[in-house]
Amino acid sequence: MRLANISNRLMLVTRDDRVIDVSHETEGRFSPRIQECYGRWDELREAAGELETATGRALLGIAPEEFGTPAPQPRQIFAIGLNYAAHAAEAGLAVPADITVFTKFLSSLSGPYGSIVLPPGTVDWEVELVAVMGSGGANIGTADAWRHVAGLTAGQDLSERTRQSSGPAPQYSLAKSFPGFGPMGPFLVTPDEYGDPNSIDLSCTINGEQVQTGNTMDMVFPIPEIIARLSRITPLLPGDVIFTGTPPGVGVGRVPQRFLAPGDELVTYVQGVGEMRHRMTPGG
Repeated sequence: MRLANISNRLMLVTRDDRVIDVSHETEGRFSPRIQECYGRWDELREAAGELETATGRALLGIAPEEFGTPAPQPRQIFAIGLNYAAHAAEAGLAVPADITVFTKFLSSLSGPYGSIVLPPGTVDWEVELVAVMGSGGANIGTADAWRHVAGLTAGQDLSERTRQSSGPAPQYSLAKSFPGFGPMGPFLVTPDEYGDPNSIDLSCTINGEQVQTGNTMDMVFPIPEIIARLSRITPLLPGDVIFTGTPPGVGVGRVPQRFLAPGDELVTYVQGVGEMRHRMTPGG
């Protein structure tokens, strides 16, 4: 199943690329707001199977600016650092023995297309697979974890490295939470759409040049393990967002270092989800 947040309404994207308004077709049984539907995920999945034949718009007729983030108002946002060994190596850090967790603030979340304003400093790219929780819970076991995931989407954990390394302790959350620094989309794809949800390709390019490529099977902590370890400490809630880490190829790890500049086009790809496209613009 593929879903999207289009014109602030929950849409089912059919296998023949039609877009169905879920709330309209179910006569208001489900909210048009995608965030409100994660708490009823099993019901939504059952209803979606009956909507495949409904009349809808052609996906190709939808303008990019109509797409919003598939999780616009999560109650919790988790981000996992150093979750690919090769990325830890390029950062000059050891592979962690446990998950390294920070957050991105809600106001950083944005949709899959458009422009991103570059603040002063050094802004880096980080392609990531993002998991959105369906049925949450505490003490979730690794064997059951995928059952708690509503879907997967593409994300960027954009990072202003100068602020990140300033002060007596790293400022990860602040440096990664400027407006637009957490784009996600364009679709939310249920794990059963993948032959193996633990093996998903992801990549990103800048102005057509590939700067990152990887596969989630190289994660230090796969998604089920992340969910298990997080939920031992704090209950995960429906609609929560988990940025799962980035593969190698970020700008700060290059020699010489490279960062995003005004005019750059950043294209983010996740297998099964598709592409996000963002143009960098200068800040004030």
